[in-house]
Amino acid sequence: MEKKIPDNTITRDIKNIAEPTGNIYESVVILYKRANQIAAADKKELAKKLEEFKSERDTMDEIFENNEQISISRYYEQKPKPDLVAISEFEEGELFYRVAEHEDIPQK
Repeated sequence: MEKKIPDNTITRDIKNIAEPTGNIYESVVILYKRANQIAAADKKELAKKLEEFKSERDTMDEIFENNEQISISRYYEQKPKPDLVAISEFEEGELFYRVAEHEDIPQK
């Protein structure tokens, strides 16, 4: 069962985003890092799928008429944006994150 993720930006209450961490900036960093992970994974997956179509001697006609390649690209274009997926995961409590311990740095 695939969950419903909005395909467009929606207005959110900043208090709800800050609530899990207690700090809006920490929440934004968590969302930023998760969105980057999702985008990198999607990019790697797309590159792997498109690599199958790569040929040393493609003619212009073959490049423009490869329907399978076009349908794969359209699929990735229609997927929810990584930031929207990250926000959805964060709101649903599906993200695991930890805050690094701060060590006191001695002053000279």
